[in-house]
Amino acid sequence: MTEFNTSDFMNPMKTQIWSNGRHLVRCVKVIPETHDVTTFTFSMNEPVMFFFKPGQFVTLELEIAGERVMRSYTISSSPSIPYSFSITVKRVPGGVVSNWLHDHLKSGDQVAVHGPVGNFNCMDFPAEKVLLLSGGVGITPVMSMARWWFNTDSEVDMVFAHSARSPRDIIYAKELEYMSTRIDNFKMHLICEQTNIGESWGGYRGYLNKHMLSFIAPDFLEREVFCCGPEPYMKAVRTLLEESGFDMKRYHEESFGETPIKDVKQAEIHADQAEAEEPKALVTLRIPEQDIVHSVELGSTLNEAAAEAGVNISKACGLGICGACRVKVVNGEFDMNHNGGITDEEIAQGYVLSCCTRVKSDIELEI
Repeated sequence: MTEFNTSDFMNPMKTQIWSNGRHLVRCVKVIPETHDVTTFTFSMNEPVMFFFKPGQFVTLELEIAGERVMRSYTISSSPSIPYSFSITVKRVPGGVVSNWLHDHLKSGDQVAVHGPVGNFNCMDFPAEKVLLLSGGVGITPVMSMARWWFNTDSEVDMVFAHSARSPRDIIYAKELEYMSTRIDNFKMHLICEQTNIGESWGGYRGYLNKHMLSFIAPDFLEREVFCCGPEPYMKAVRTLLEESGFDMKRYHEESFGETPIKDVKQAEIHADQAEAEEPKALVTLRIPEQDIVHSVELGSTLNEAAAEAGVNISKACGLGICGACRVKVVNGEFDMNHNGGITDEEIAQGYVLSCCTRVKSDIELEI
């Protein structure tokens, strides 16, 4: 039996914190939300905590038709689930990037992202009572805020009012319903412009107006308001609030659409710097049992190297804790920094945890 080392157990996990800049991430989930909206979840093979302020966004750097394209998307997930982040994208007719993401981005693909950035967030404007207003896919930043308060057991009094074209267009419908039944400080209200033939709907109909808002949040004048949606929607909300005597210093909004020019320029600088860097040295990965011989970057994790070679090594935690990604190194040099998910006996037999083992030379694996 391996001797238990108290000092090792008490040490914090070996991990990194996300910071504003250019990062290579891998798509790990593709989740259909509605008939034309999809959520894409990203993470890294090594443990990285994706902390951000709920409401902020990232800029994707993509290559489409041979050209580099930058496009910003709000982070829809919450930093309370820190080892991944998600964006939720609506397919737009004629939309170059949204259609490319829906048609081409799949689990396992690697992309570059820049960020996180953005002044629209709930942490810089703390309040005891909030009103979250959204239209269409503008739900993403306020959903990130709601998820954050929900997951952290916050006592913030939340009123969540979302407008959609029809019931089939309501994004996160089941999750919103779940949240509204679990805590008393989350009140959900859904508004649909229209209903399709055969659809039943018991919620609000039409467009948000002062009369409707007085039912949804009678005390809206006392709340901090966070709003996101198409410009006509936000203009209507601003007019409604101003005519009601609302203190507009407590109103915060975020529009979605073209990436802000200053953020595009910063992202392009980071991308140019990455292209100008000298390419990393390559080593050879061999997996004889699967007839794999593939060139990988020196310093990459075994899990990442295998993925680049088209081999999936299962993993659960990605932190070197659970041991699910254990493989055997037959030949080669490596550096492993685990968090207790492997025993000394296993290490002596040549086993490693692929999620936290970096390649230092040509290497041969047994999976």
